[in-house]
Amino acid sequence: MRNLGYVLEDLYDEEQDAGLGNSGLGRLAACFLDSLATNDYPAWGYGIRYKYGMFSQKIINHCQMEDVDNWLSHGNPWEVERLDIMYPVHFYGTCKPTSKDGSHVIWEPKEKILAVAYDTPIPGYSTYNTLNMRLWSAKSSKEFDLSQFNSGNFYKSIEDREYSEQITAVLYPSDDTPNGKELRLKQQYFMVSATIQDLLRRFRDTGRPLHQFPEHVAIQLNETHPVLAVIELLRILIDVEGISWNEAFDMTKRTFSFTCHSVSVRQLEKWSVELFEKMLPRHLMIIYQINHQFLLQVSKKWPEDVGKLSRMSIIEEGSVKMVRMAHLAIATCHTINGVAEVHSQILRVEVFPEFFKFWPERFYDVTNGVTPRRWIHQANPSLSLVISSWTRTRNWVNHLDLLSGLKAYIDSGSLQKQWANAKADNKARLAKFVEKTCGIRISTNALFDVHTTRIAESKRQLLNIIYVIYRYMRLKEMTLEEKSKMAPRVVFFAGKAVPGYDMAKLIIRLINSVADTVNSDKAVGDLLKVVFLPNFSVSMAEIIIPGADLSQHISTAGSEASGTSNMKFMMNGCLIVGTMDGANVEIHKELGEENMFIFGTRAYDVEGFRRALKSGEIKMDQRYVAVLDIIERGYFGKDIFNPILDSLRNGNDHWLLSVDFASYAKTQEEIDAVYKNHSLWIKKSILSTASSPRFSSDRSIKQYANHIWNIKPSRRTGPVSVSVERLQTLGIINDIQPSTSPSNEFVFEERMREHVQQSNSRGNNFVPSSSLKSSQPLR
Repeated sequence: MRNLGYVLEDLYDEEQDAGLGNSGLGRLAACFLDSLATNDYPAWGYGIRYKYGMFSQKIINHCQMEDVDNWLSHGNPWEVERLDIMYPVHFYGTCKPTSKDGSHVIWEPKEKILAVAYDTPIPGYSTYNTLNMRLWSAKSSKEFDLSQFNSGNFYKSIEDREYSEQITAVLYPSDDTPNGKELRLKQQYFMVSATIQDLLRRFRDTGRPLHQFPEHVAIQLNETHPVLAVIELLRILIDVEGISWNEAFDMTKRTFSFTCHSVSVRQLEKWSVELFEKMLPRHLMIIYQINHQFLLQVSKKWPEDVGKLSRMSIIEEGSVKMVRMAHLAIATCHTINGVAEVHSQILRVEVFPEFFKFWPERFYDVTNGVTPRRWIHQANPSLSLVISSWTRTRNWVNHLDLLSGLKAYIDSGSLQKQWANAKADNKARLAKFVEKTCGIRISTNALFDVHTTRIAESKRQLLNIIYVIYRYMRLKEMTLEEKSKMAPRVVFFAGKAVPGYDMAKLIIRLINSVADTVNSDKAVGDLLKVVFLPNFSVSMAEIIIPGADLSQHISTAGSEASGTSNMKFMMNGCLIVGTMDGANVEIHKELGEENMFIFGTRAYDVEGFRRALKSGEIKMDQRYVAVLDIIERGYFGKDIFNPILDSLRNGNDHWLLSVDFASYAKTQEEIDAVYKNHSLWIKKSILSTASSPRFSSDRSIKQYANHIWNIKPSRRTGPVSVSVERLQTLGIINDIQPSTSPSNEFVFEERMREHVQQSNSRGNNFVPSSSLKSSQPLR
């Protein structure tokens, strides 16, 4: 490549991130696939091959603007189009009974779309185990209408193709309109129908009888979006395979398990019965049958409680009947798990309390995790070298518990120096990226304070920027001597707002307006800078996370299921400021109170404070009030941010910014004091990394494998390095002279396999052994 004038590292930047997932759920799935492959589990991942990602974010005049995320514009070199694997997916139509009692039904669909497979290999680390990620792309069953074309209706001739392909065109299309809702439900069913058909086909290829399907196949539903897979498998088993209802339902229940990421009832996914009846009439019939049998069980346990029947029903009665997808999942899956200890407790006590009383054995906890291969070893090579040196092994990459060995050297000046140097290298890289991306020069001596997540009121970027304004105003009032005692700080924001979420977009505008004012104020200089990095992505995170000193995870307690970015920052020696929410609770347990910065209301007090705010019982902190007044006076834009102010006043402060501000401001002072004590900060940084083993996705996957899926590792054997002499002795390469004829290792592997088969057929039972290895393997 150098001879062609290219540097490989420069080409990395040309590859776009795959537009396959939104926020943490997509990144979590990627970590889980890596851990499955690395730990030798036999597993596949299924999803949709979106032509366009959610959107590409640009900041113009302080505002978020959305552009097309055309991530496939240059193709995807890692995928293989599988035109040999294609399944029909049907929609709409009518259902007709084929038996007198109505127990057998034929669905006569009106529309057929083809699902084409695209395969991407997922190699494990330090193993030959390679999994597959199969993504589905929509293709018209009628590619081109020649008669329409010949009649001069050129658009009509390709209309069916355009209509079909829109199903997999865009990740998370807006569902603000009826057509948008219909497209979302179509996407969900398209994915699960193709996947279930593929799983059944692959299982049949093993030659096993169909009734053994649950013993060999485990399907994990990641949130409610794929829950229709349960109904699709039931439909095929009953309508196509002719299996009885009871047996089919038993097989289905033993196959599926469900991960719920929601933290409140209002977040749970629901679809209108009317839309189901129109698009998937047979599936609605099956859902009604499941609900009928389920409610019979409930009424048997609680015969006098009609209200409980209504609350637990899969069908929500009302002016618009709705299908409750989470209720459907709980009624049909053998295990339901939360994604953090506190989140699992919220599911049991607040979200599904009656289901938990009904089936307590079905509820389980698996705290999320992230892969250290990507988030330390690949993203932070400087730190990775330091860790390998002081743990005296590179095996920590696959056995993260070895990081705890760093605690023995935490007082070593040599380790502290190497650790600080690695952090300095990463901060320099981040500073260079900021200057290139935003045109802002920042000092690497400053504390790099990072807040990266989806922009939303619940994530409380507003609390952060309100404190930034307060800090800025304080700095402007200080004398030179007072300023000299302040720790310089760069506050980073990165994240996207959902296009239809006006308040979130207004928060982005406020952040950028504040940044413009602060960064141009020479009186403040390097003591405070504010940076909003547009179009946050995994590749950007790999630069930000290693360079961060402090990471903010400050959602209102009880509003975050888990969070995984806090785990990534922790692994990279970043200190955390946060509330007792999601995985912060478990991080706090591993690190201890003194090694992270905890503030704010606890989850059990949240509702009480909300009521108190509504009734006017709580007096706001005057510093907080002063900041709101500054915003109202138009310091960062006149009359622009009134909706934000309205959401924070008069008892409307749902996310408790006014309640937590005083605690947050005090914690920020503690952070400044610790950062100015360089040795203490570095010690806490080392301890952060050394205490992170629990948050490896390897641990999460082993929990799923042992307690939910009931699967064991199945390590693949790889090719064997064999000397030329040994191959000649075995009679495999008598006719090849390697000195003049370089040969392909694959050819030797194939010929070795042929030789083994021939030897075994003669009763020699040949097994490749260590005696075949050579210090000079054939290349």
